[in-house]
Amino acid sequence: MFQQAKFETNLPTDIYSKQSSAQSGFTLIEVMVVVIIIAILAAVAFPAYTEYTRRASASAAQQEMQKIAEQLERYKAKNFTYKGFDPNYIYGVSEAMTEIVLPKGASGDQVKYTITLQDPISGKQLSSKDDANRGRNWAIKAESTDVRNYNLLMTSEGLRCKTKDSVTFTACTGSEITSW
Repeated sequence: MFQQAKFETNLPTDIYSKQSSAQSGFTLIEVMVVVIIIAILAAVAFPAYTEYTRRASASAAQQEMQKIAEQLERYKAKNFTYKGFDPNYIYGVSEAMTEIVLPKGASGDQVKYTITLQDPISGKQLSSKDDANRGRNWAIKAESTDVRNYNLLMTSEGLRCKTKDSVTFTACTGSEITSW
């Protein structure tokens, strides 16, 4: 006889029981947790990275000093003295070089190390043909532009030292002197 009409609704019986599927995204707390985790990782990684770059710069300076020392010994084998040695031919430069900057070709704030060569007894540049320059010994000094990095010294007498304090052409001075 009479049929009852059926009404179907898609509405939930309890309006708080289901969330609308249209909502998506992150809560403020979730975003803050992610930002804090990234900040902690950055706080740990950045100092480690800067220390790594300092060690890399010091290692490059040591390598360059050893290359120059090898060329000094070759020069002495031909000329029986270190007097008159100029590293310009190593670097493909025609004019006399009184210092070498690292990285090669850098200038201004990009310079990490400045390397100089000298006769430690006379105090003259090895390239000097002055009679006071006897050319019997050599000293190579690499000074860092970063005060937190090592200054290096290498001599013909076998001294190899590094320190974060100052370096002369005859010795490393200050505290934390180590050999390399």
